[in-house]
Amino acid sequence: MALAVLAVAIVLLLILIGLKIDAFLALLVVAFLAGVLNGMSPDAALKSLLKGVGDTIGSLGLIVVFGAILGKTIEESGAAHAIATWLTGKFGISRVQHAVLITAFLVGLAMFFQPAFFLLIPLIYTLSASTGLPLIQLAIPFCSALSVTHGFLPPHPGVTAVAVTLHADVNRTLLYGLIIGVPTMLVAGPILARLVRGIHTQPPARLFRERKFAPEDLPGLGPSLAAVLAPILIMLAGSAIALTTSGGNALGSAVRFVSEPNVVLFLAVLLAFYLLGIRRRQSVESLMKQVAEAIASVSPALFVVAGGGAFKQVLLDGGTGEAVRALVSQMNVSPLLLAWGAAALLRGAVGSATVAAITAAGIVLPIVPSSGVRPELITLAIGAGSISLSHFSDSGFWIFKEYFDLDVRQTLATWTLMEVVIGLLGLVGVLVLNLVLGA
Repeated sequence: MALAVLAVAIVLLLILIGLKIDAFLALLVVAFLAGVLNGMSPDAALKSLLKGVGDTIGSLGLIVVFGAILGKTIEESGAAHAIATWLTGKFGISRVQHAVLITAFLVGLAMFFQPAFFLLIPLIYTLSASTGLPLIQLAIPFCSALSVTHGFLPPHPGVTAVAVTLHADVNRTLLYGLIIGVPTMLVAGPILARLVRGIHTQPPARLFRERKFAPEDLPGLGPSLAAVLAPILIMLAGSAIALTTSGGNALGSAVRFVSEPNVVLFLAVLLAFYLLGIRRRQSVESLMKQVAEAIASVSPALFVVAGGGAFKQVLLDGGTGEAVRALVSQMNVSPLLLAWGAAALLRGAVGSATVAAITAAGIVLPIVPSSGVRPELITLAIGAGSISLSHFSDSGFWIFKEYFDLDVRQTLATWTLMEVVIGLLGLVGVLVLNLVLGA
C-alpha cells in the first residue's frame, strides 16, 4: 500500500507542477495527502509535515544563509573572477570542466554536499559567464564530484555509518571508494555533460549578477583562495585531529565544534569580510547591504527544499521505508546486488541518501558474515545505491533545480540522470573489484 501511495504521490506532484503550481505549495499538498492515504490521521500527517519542514530548515537553514553570504562576498569583491581567471589560465577553456571536477572533488573530501555546494556555486556561475560555457556543462561535473565523495568516501556520514554497522575497515573502504569513485565521477561528470544537449540556462538573476572587473580592481589570488579554502582546511584539520584525539577531552570537543559545517561557514564569512571587504576599505554598511541581499536571494530556494523535506518526512512516518525494507528482505539475490538494490529503492522512496544507506545496512547486516563478500565492498554497494534514484523527495534535487534555474523535466534529465549513472557505475565498480579481490 505504501509503495502504491508513493507512486500516486509522484504522479500527482508532476501534475500539479505541470499546472504551474508553485513547487513549495505542491510539495506541501502532496506530502499531506500521502500521509492521509498511508493511514495517518490528518493531525498526524500535519505534524509529520511540519517536522519535515522544521528539520530541513533547522539542518540546512544556516548553511544556506552563510553560504549565500559567503558567495555574495566572493562574487561582489571580484574574488570569484580572480580564481576563475587563474583556473582558466592553468587549464584552458577546453578543460575547465575538469578543473571544476577536481576542485569540487577536493572540496567534497572535506565538506558535506550542501556546504560544499553553496561555497563553490559563485565560482561555477562566474566560470560559466567568463568562459561562455553553458551553465549545465559545468553544473554536472561540479555535482558529480560532490555526489561521489558524499556516497563513496569516508568520513562522510552515510558511508561511515554503514562501514561501522557492517564492521568494515574504514580506511580500506576509503581506498576502494577512491578506486571506484574517480572513474565514476569522470564518466558521470564531463563525459555525461557532453551528452546533455539542448539545455541552456543562466544563473538565476536573484542569485547572480554578472559583473565586469578591471584587473586592478580584483583582489589578489592569495586572499581570494584563502576565503574559499579556509572552511575546507578547517574541516580537514578537524577530521584529522578528531581521528587522533579522544572525543571525550576538551580538545576533541573544541575541534568537533569548530569543524561543524555551520560554525565553519560562519567563520569563513567573517574571514571573507576582512580579507575581501574591510582590508580593502569597504564599509561595514556596504557589507551588511550584501548580507541582506544574500538572505533575500536564497529564501525562495530554501522553502522549496523545505517542501522536499516535508515530503520525505511524511513518507518515512507513513511507513514507505519499512515497506521497501520488507520487500527487499524477501529477495534471494547476490549480497552486493541486494545491498545496492535495497539502498536504491530506499533512496527513491524516502529521498535522503544517508537514511537510505543506514537503513539498507540494517537489511543486509545479518547476511554479511556468511556472504563471502568483503564488508567494504558491501558498504560501497550500499553507498552507490543510496546515490541512485534521486527525485522529488530529495533536497538535492530541488537545490539543483533552483540554483541552475531548471524546470522539473530538465532536472530529471540532468540531476536525476547523473545520480542514476553514478549509482550504476558504482555498482559495476564494486562487482569488478569483487571479482579481482575475491572474498
